Amino acid sequence: MDLLNHSKKLLKLFSDADKIVLICHINPDGDAIGSMLALYYYLISKNKNVEMVSPNYLQDFLLWMDGAEKVNIFLKRRKKCYKFVEEADLIVMVDFNQPDRLGEIEEAVKLSKAYKVVIDHHVNPSQGADYLVSLPSRCATAEIIYDLVTNMEGKPFENIPYAEAVYVGIITDTGSFDFGSYDGHTLRVVAELLDFGVDKEKIRLKVYNNFSSERMRLMGFALDQRMVILNEYSTAYIYLSKEDLLGYNHVKGDTEGFVNLPLEIKDVEFSVLFMEKTDLIKLSFRSKNNFPVNEFAEKYFGGGGHKNAAGGEFKGSLYDAIESFSKFVAIDNPCSNKKAEE
Repeated sequence: MDLLNHSKKLLKLFSDADKIVLICHINPDGDAIGSMLALYYYLISKNKNVEMVSPNYLQDFLLWMDGAEKVNIFLKRRKKCYKFVEEADLIVMVDFNQPDRLGEIEEAVKLSKAYKVVIDHHVNPSQGADYLVSLPSRCATAEIIYDLVTNMEGKPFENIPYAEAVYVGIITDTGSFDFGSYDGHTLRVVAELLDFGVDKEKIRLKVYNNFSSERMRLMGFALDQRMVILNEYSTAYIYLSKEDLLGYNHVKGDTEGFVNLPLEIKDVEFSVLFMEKTDLIKLSFRSKNNFPVNEFAEKYFGGGGHKNAAGGEFKGSLYDAIESFSKFVAIDNPCSNKKAEE
């Protein structure tokens, strides 16, 4: 019923709007770009005036997608993006629930007189929009977009670029169904996409088998030289400094999936990736079973996300970030409590 009500509301908003701007979060992943492109293809089929904006650059493994070249990169086209936001009468933000995920364009969005909508699947959403579509039970925002569009159309929307975008959003936010909150509904959506004509092998090769040799060597280095296993806490982490990344000609997207690798080790239930940036340390968290890494990320690293997949940040050195994490995981990890009882 919520989805039907959301669909009716959005259908009216889209019908009434003259200038629509779609915006994804900073450092967009497959779900962010997939959700934005899917909604874009639906709206232009209705002859709507639509612009897409990303706060920064798309990762290389997403550039093949139909419509990716139409995404306005804010860092490259600030004046044009500011104008889009200023003149819009409807702004739709996808795949994030906190305004600061907009990056540098956040203030312009706040000042815009446009009606603002957020469509997202993360927990604990902010109230920074006029209308919120929040469904944390869905594995990906792209899955929500698919349901909304299907309801608005009264049937599945048959458009290959749209279908590919939804498919990319779902497979990247579940690691090809290796994690995430996917269920029977998700798989039925995927079945419809495949029946319609989505080429799953083409997309698999583009998304997962499209990296450089330097990326493969970086992964080997990370596992051999930068992985630490904390057996007593069923935890493992990988840390990569700026020098490490530079040494392997790192480009955005090269470390995609690294945080999942330690979970393949027997008895490791909690995995973390530390990435040194210019002014902070970026952390990615993954877990197996019932350990809620989103709560851990929010409590200690100002982050959030999903039960088994989350992110956070640390202001300070890489060494201090690892030291702080080691202290926190020793006192706030169900795995450590279980070990102590044994």
